[in-house]
Amino acid sequence: MSHITISDVARVSGVSESTVSRVLNGTARVAESKRRAVEQAIESMGFQPNAFARGLATGRSRAVGVVTQAIDSPFYGEGMRGIERILHDNGYTPIFMSGHWNSDDEERCIRELIQRRVDGVILFAGRLDSGRIATFAQQVPVVVTGRRVDVPGVFSLAVDDAEGARIATAHLIGLGHRRIAFIGGPRDHPDAAARFSGYRQALDDAGIAFAQRLTTSGNFTEQGGLDAGERLLSLGEPFSAVFCANDQTAFGLQLALHRRGLKVPDDVSVVGFDDVSASAYFIPPLTTVRQPVDRMGELSAQALLVMIEQGEPRLDSPAVALVLRESTRASVQAPSALSSRRGGRAA
Repeated sequence: MSHITISDVARVSGVSESTVSRVLNGTARVAESKRRAVEQAIESMGFQPNAFARGLATGRSRAVGVVTQAIDSPFYGEGMRGIERILHDNGYTPIFMSGHWNSDDEERCIRELIQRRVDGVILFAGRLDSGRIATFAQQVPVVVTGRRVDVPGVFSLAVDDAEGARIATAHLIGLGHRRIAFIGGPRDHPDAAARFSGYRQALDDAGIAFAQRLTTSGNFTEQGGLDAGERLLSLGEPFSAVFCANDQTAFGLQLALHRRGLKVPDDVSVVGFDDVSASAYFIPPLTTVRQPVDRMGELSAQALLVMIEQGEPRLDSPAVALVLRESTRASVQAPSALSSRRGGRAA
């Protein structure tokens, strides 16, 4: 089938090409009868307007750049779905790129997106410093999700990571656990630091001495949780519960426990953070801190659309909440009894 042009639409609808352009671009008022004729012709002919040409006419591309950290992550995947849903409903197209938790990659992604004439950028978490973010905000509106950035031209939505970690650890303390291990994320990551702070706060509030040997770092992946779990178990330090800095880490930890013949929650209670969709279907289903990332994605897109229209977003981040499932139970044995079972691997 031959390519359909604006001229073809004008001929079928009985109006001028300039009228068709005005209907497509919304740049001027058009008589209702002419607008209906153009819309009917577009629908019957299956006309697809050239987005780049429309962008030149309107000064907008109707595209938004989204820099996530790992496109294959279940956590960021849920956030991207929320972004895509809001943008699609408002006639915008997202362009997704991955920053790989590397500030140079994030900067490269944003530069490339701006070169493609996006109308704005959403940066999901990341490590790019405020100064460089501020530079990009002078060129396009920027929303940063998952961390607080206080610079002109930037709107940020930050989750209370410390509070989420505090309530997760307090839940374990309330179940009678006193030897509570912690598996964090990368030591220089702000989310990991905040969640470690919340873990320490809950221990302090309960008068429980902090034990450095019960803490180790992962990298927010299942493999990182498995490796960290193996390190904890190899130390011979008794513990009856573990708070993990995210759900993927908790999944890896549970495999490490399984390989040592330890059951969750009979031998070790486990709590995660994020409440990714798989958490409800894991065996056992994971107790975790819900960070409503899908909603965060929606709010990020809504905020950016307001900024594109020269408005000031007035949106609040949703609160974190503890989701109780089957990976935690009351402490029923002395931690020393647990430590004596760690030598063997499950048959």
